[in-house]
Amino acid sequence: MGKGERVRLETISVPDPGPGEVIVDVQACGVCHTDLHYREGGISDDFPFLLGHEAAGLVSVVGDGVTSVAPGDFVVLNWRAVCGSCRACRKAKPQYCFATRNASQKMTLTDGTALSPALGIGAFVEKSLVAEGQCTPVSAAADPAAVGLLGCGVMAGLGASMLTGNVSRGDSVAVFGCGGVGDAAIVGAKLAGAATIVAVDVDDRKLDWARSFGATHAVNASRVDPVDAVRQATGGFGADVCIEAVGNPATLEQAFFARDFAGTVVQVGVPTPAMRMPDLAMIDFFGRGGALKPSWYGDCVPSRDFPALVELYLQGRLPLDDFVSERIGLDEVEEAFEKMSRGEVLRSVVVL
Repeated sequence: MGKGERVRLETISVPDPGPGEVIVDVQACGVCHTDLHYREGGISDDFPFLLGHEAAGLVSVVGDGVTSVAPGDFVVLNWRAVCGSCRACRKAKPQYCFATRNASQKMTLTDGTALSPALGIGAFVEKSLVAEGQCTPVSAAADPAAVGLLGCGVMAGLGASMLTGNVSRGDSVAVFGCGGVGDAAIVGAKLAGAATIVAVDVDDRKLDWARSFGATHAVNASRVDPVDAVRQATGGFGADVCIEAVGNPATLEQAFFARDFAGTVVQVGVPTPAMRMPDLAMIDFFGRGGALKPSWYGDCVPSRDFPALVELYLQGRLPLDDFVSERIGLDEVEEAFEKMSRGEVLRSVVVL
């Protein structure tokens, strides 16, 4: 697959796992916007790519030295397998690990052409070779199509609220952008006990989704000033935490001014390389105080967070099923990209 080409099905070769490597029989994989960025060359030009990274499945084979998983384990895959020894890990901040691990070997086309796995995983495939640390065992009672979404977008949104934003009981939260990541941020804010949750988008359909996930207010930014609307919903003050889930400078600027004094802005939306920060007066940056915080993968630690969130899901307290808009086959990924671009789905999930 070259830049801009449509996704196509190919037979690939998966090597036997080496030391520290695992083969996972993929059961389900979400179609994430990051995969579309890869297809369009927006992340790198290391074509051809093996797309797919929001996945869950069963461990089938393990390599030498693997101790954390065994054949038969049901796992959710993650793209930040922490190393345990870099300067971030030594400071007990593994969510910032600077040396995350992937499989050493490459999956290939049958002619030997090496494939670049999306986010180090590559899960639009029946079997995927990953690093041991990219596998997090969770309860086998969970639906792979639902819990696999913790592998990227849903975890990013939940963590933006609960971990990066540190939303607390009684807080007010505004979420700018109500796709899958933004709606997960709304769910996270609700789980954390937020009293007021303002959803901001330009699409009424997405605002309806946001209400269903727990938003107390919905603002269509194409019709009203979203900064004023957030302030009106929060007693005139602005939100304690504003979460930007679009990855756009204009939206980030709205989030900056929609927060209360000393409030927090979390950016979890992924920008393109050409985008630049908003042109803010330094006195506004200084005078409003608070914090501006990018959120990498929701600042999660998969081994800590995935099992706990899956338990909440099994208890009926985390509505992961509601993020699954449709279940599709591997040959329908390109159509799923088109639906995603039109805003028709939260997540299409490939089921194998």
